[in-house]
Amino acid sequence: PGIPNPSRGSFQSTVYGTTTMQSSRLLPKGAKAMLARTPKHKNQRTFIAPAYNLAKRIMPKISDTERAALQAGTIKFDRDLFVGDPTVKHLTETYKPAVATPEEQKFLDNEVNTLCEMVKTYDVMRDANLSPDTWKYIRQNKFMGLMIKKNFGGMGFTGHGHAKIVEKISGRDSTACVTVMVPNSLGPGELLAHYGTQAQKDFYLPRLANGIDIPCFGLTGPSSGSDAASMRDEGIVVMKDGKLGINISCNKRYITLAPVATVVGLAFKLKDPNGLLTKGKEGITVALLPTQPNQFAPNGIPGLQTGPRHDPFGSPFMNGTVKGDNFFVPIECIIGGEENAGLGWNMLMECLGEGRGISLPAGALAASKMAVLAVGGYARVRKQFKVPIATMQGVQEKLSVIAINTFTMMAAQNMFNSFLANGEKPSCLSAVMKQACTERGRISINEGMDVMGGAAICNGPSNFMAGGYGSVPVSITVEGANVLTRSLIVFGQGLTRSHPHLLNLIAAIEHGDDLAGFNKELTNIIKHAFTNLGRSVTRGLSAQVTFRGSDIGAYHEAHMSRLAANFAYMADCGLTMGGGIKTAEFVSGRYADVLTNLYLGYSVMWFYQNNKEVQGLDKVFDMTMTKIRYDIQEAMFGIFANFPIPGMGFLMQLPTFPRGREFHPPTDKQRAAVSDLITTPNAVRDFLTENTFVSKDPQDRVNMITRAASACFEADKILAACRKEGKRAPTAEEQKKIDAAEAMREEIIQVDSFPKLMNNEHNESWMKPTWGVDAKPTLKVEPAESKKQATSA
Repeated sequence: PGIPNPSRGSFQSTVYGTTTMQSSRLLPKGAKAMLARTPKHKNQRTFIAPAYNLAKRIMPKISDTERAALQAGTIKFDRDLFVGDPTVKHLTETYKPAVATPEEQKFLDNEVNTLCEMVKTYDVMRDANLSPDTWKYIRQNKFMGLMIKKNFGGMGFTGHGHAKIVEKISGRDSTACVTVMVPNSLGPGELLAHYGTQAQKDFYLPRLANGIDIPCFGLTGPSSGSDAASMRDEGIVVMKDGKLGINISCNKRYITLAPVATVVGLAFKLKDPNGLLTKGKEGITVALLPTQPNQFAPNGIPGLQTGPRHDPFGSPFMNGTVKGDNFFVPIECIIGGEENAGLGWNMLMECLGEGRGISLPAGALAASKMAVLAVGGYARVRKQFKVPIATMQGVQEKLSVIAINTFTMMAAQNMFNSFLANGEKPSCLSAVMKQACTERGRISINEGMDVMGGAAICNGPSNFMAGGYGSVPVSITVEGANVLTRSLIVFGQGLTRSHPHLLNLIAAIEHGDDLAGFNKELTNIIKHAFTNLGRSVTRGLSAQVTFRGSDIGAYHEAHMSRLAANFAYMADCGLTMGGGIKTAEFVSGRYADVLTNLYLGYSVMWFYQNNKEVQGLDKVFDMTMTKIRYDIQEAMFGIFANFPIPGMGFLMQLPTFPRGREFHPPTDKQRAAVSDLITTPNAVRDFLTENTFVSKDPQDRVNMITRAASACFEADKILAACRKEGKRAPTAEEQKKIDAAEAMREEIIQVDSFPKLMNNEHNESWMKPTWGVDAKPTLKVEPAESKKQATSA
């Protein structure tokens, strides 16, 4: 989908004013309509001419690579947010909660649990690799073929099944998670499934599914990180020994699995200076390069170098370089064959969205769930000043953040996966998912580290936080660094892609002389702005008289509906900046914060609606929505105060927040109540830790904490009852429970220590002093002024 096939007929693009041959199915419906629209009189001005000329100068220009991103995926709920009229009712009627299929659940309960039991994070960190048995188990049990269809030997799992598998493994060990995640995300398998020739699919997909081949994908290079389209890697179409092919020079880095890969997906800029191509075109191209000879490269790819390894901070997964200078690649190695030459960027954009919205958010959610389970449990076990630290307000402040972050990510993940199950590919929301979830995962881990204190900073088998804490920067950085995803992608591309009228307006401008189309779309945008201005006022008034009552869902939706209208109105006001909105990253980042929190807020309301039977979940829901509303408000006020066009900030605030700030952060009472829910045995704690792996080894620290948390809670209740009843002595049975809990408590608060580290002695003879207390310095130091200074320094 989304890749033109010249054999099926192409057209000269008149919408974007380029000379590129593009398939009409690459264009959004609105842009297709612009193609068909021809004014009765070309020069008829149906709107004031200055507006048309001004729009030509200020509206954002769309590059070919950005156009590919805008055309990728589908638009649905993100459009609702820009329209300003989303509803929970529509979400609940359209999308059912995502659940694992029976086959996926069986895999989770068996193969995934077995893999998790095999992996010990401290051993992986020490050895800088998974064990040989673990590698073999992953490959033989089709962990690298989760998303490959069954007819090619894969598991054929859904996006939700993929997410739950990655989530469970990640909670145990980040290195094992990345090893499984990458082949099932953006990589050769997905690209082949969508765009490969039948011969390529028949050969490679069964080998990938069965772990015979290990794939990697080379996109990032020294000059092209988040700006991947600026890659320097180049391929020249040549004829060598009567064989059509490409001489490629590349320098890729940060390539996961490259050091052990047997097949390399490679993105490069293709050039055809001698006009040798009979199909396809110049441009970014994706090829599949085997490291050993096969039917597509009978002589192999001499000169292709995979590895050496990088050393990723905090997680020693296989990551390294892919390099080569002027090596020959047969034309048959292009994914999809010669006719897909030059279409690599479109292919990447079509495939990126789903993986970006599934894999990395699942890993972030796993870390947050582990914090609920183990940090929440540890806070109940650990005592200071004779009370569990779970009862200390400073600790409760941290724990409550972990709880609402976990609930928020669960909701966002489930709704996104429901979109996928509905056949959608929400590319804009996949960027929201990646940035929002990895940031919240980082916050949860940091809060958990604060609660754990010294137990979290001493490495060893007992430290269940170190692996997740160390790997957080990786998830923040990869597949679009969060700092740029937030400030450039989420709102910058989301506005152009998801606004109901903007892309059509740009199409009319780039058409060159479509004044009638321009007039129509500009009128639509103005009407849209005034519609949401009216909604902002009326919904703002309505929200003031909406009380909590028994239906807190309706209460929160009334306020979110108002904020959605506020956002849509403010987005239209943002268009006054024209193309400047793309580079005004301070402002664009705040718009992105609003859009992100709107998505999270509606996903939380939808998720709560589907799980409100969980006793106590209403407290978590209430605090979560309170925080989301407050964050939206603060981002909006940041826009009001910093909008670069004088007066526009005031014009945006007047109908949206005429009385100033109205929302407040969560109260201390909310924080305490939510914190208690993740440190005591109850349905909410079980709900928020669903699908979290706990080893069966009784000496495993997480296993010990989960058992001890309940035992210590019960023991503390017994002691409290004894004090309340006149300081009576516990019964024999009660004392037995108290003693057992105290023994577990004492063992859990210990940390690892070692006779020596890295096999290095630390107290050898060189550590023995060879001088005495009265020893005088043997070094004579001359006064500086007696020396001739060579420089002013």
